[in-house]
Amino acid sequence: MFEPKDSPSASETEKQNKETEKILDNIEKSSSIAVKNNGVSIYCLSIIGQVEGHYIAPDGHKATKYEQIIPLLVSVEENIDFQGLLVILNTMGGDVEAGLALAELIASMKKPTVTLVLGGGHSIGVPLAVAGKRSFIVPSATMTVHPVRISGTVIGAPQTYRYFRDMQDRILTFVSRHSHASKDELAAMMMRPDEIANDVGTILDGEEAVRVGLIDEVGGLDQALACLKKMISEAEAQNI
Repeated sequence: MFEPKDSPSASETEKQNKETEKILDNIEKSSSIAVKNNGVSIYCLSIIGQVEGHYIAPDGHKATKYEQIIPLLVSVEENIDFQGLLVILNTMGGDVEAGLALAELIASMKKPTVTLVLGGGHSIGVPLAVAGKRSFIVPSATMTVHPVRISGTVIGAPQTYRYFRDMQDRILTFVSRHSHASKDELAAMMMRPDEIANDVGTILDGEEAVRVGLIDEVGGLDQALACLKKMISEAEAQNI
């Protein structure tokens, strides 16, 4: 019995299965994937759950490990096979220094970068959300802006409170520099006492985040990808 001519051979099927396993393994380990369509190659990175920094997140918590993301971002910037970066966020926040470090890396990339907030971009997720050259948020997503917090033992000394103040000022400076929200407006949103039941701060939905200038546009995956591809096309035209 003859096989149809277009049926893949056993070796081709095995090769495809291995490639699929490799892709799935890469997604599981780094929450990222490289995709290519019509000659445009995009690297998609997701920042999910808690941004894990100097301390390991508790068992049962989904976490994005910043020590894995840093070299990955360097690779995307230097690899000629990747023309742009799409960062998708659904994060509760996490380690302040780790999150700010990742945000600074994304913001300093020369390649076109677009961020998309799905679900939530809370706490230190706010600098990550505005780090791209263009930012999007879906209407149902929310973002929480609040002061720097710490859990565990705190040394009640002036140096500790000065560190908190300085770190908060660095976050405000970064966010205001990479969005259309002013530093004073962000500080006021951080300290609102009537928005959150057990904390101070402000919760913004997608429309509100755009209205206050924190995010550039309301939109989903289609709009974010279209914007990134346009940025890639414009960047390539300038290099010709």
